[in-house]
Amino acid sequence: MSQDIPTLFEWAGGTEALNRLTQTFYGKVSRDPVVGPVFKNMSPDHPAHVAAFIGEVFGGPKIYSEKHGGHREMVMRHLGKHLSEEQRRRWINLLADAADETGLPDDPEFRSAFMAYVEWGSRLAKMNSNLGETCDPETEPMPAWGWGVPGGPYQPPSGG
Repeated sequence: MSQDIPTLFEWAGGTEALNRLTQTFYGKVSRDPVVGPVFKNMSPDHPAHVAAFIGEVFGGPKIYSEKHGGHREMVMRHLGKHLSEEQRRRWINLLADAADETGLPDDPEFRSAFMAYVEWGSRLAKMNSNLGETCDPETEPMPAWGWGVPGGPYQPPSGG
């Protein structure tokens, strides 16, 4: 793969774009009757922490691992929450809506990679939420998500 291909983090617009996304998203979540109750005790820093997590997964700086405990800590936050499929699907839909509202790139390649991660991550969160109260720290590496297609990001057709 060419060194010229940007990471998903770069293509998304970096930290500023992901913070905008998570601020808008968690505003929607807090007002939602299906997923809102899960987040009723959410810290004001939660959106920024999630933006840092997504940023790291998408190839950005390792802020979440360095400051917030990495993937194991994210897994631990879901244990015992007993998330339903209805909640998982609402979470995904609200995140997709927030991505549209905040101007996250909407080219098919980026959105495919973004939504594939959201689908994978939300299913993992739901699964972990129905486990006991602990996990093995040695088995929780930080995910790394890429384009998932040969050739990387969308290239508009050249004229002619």
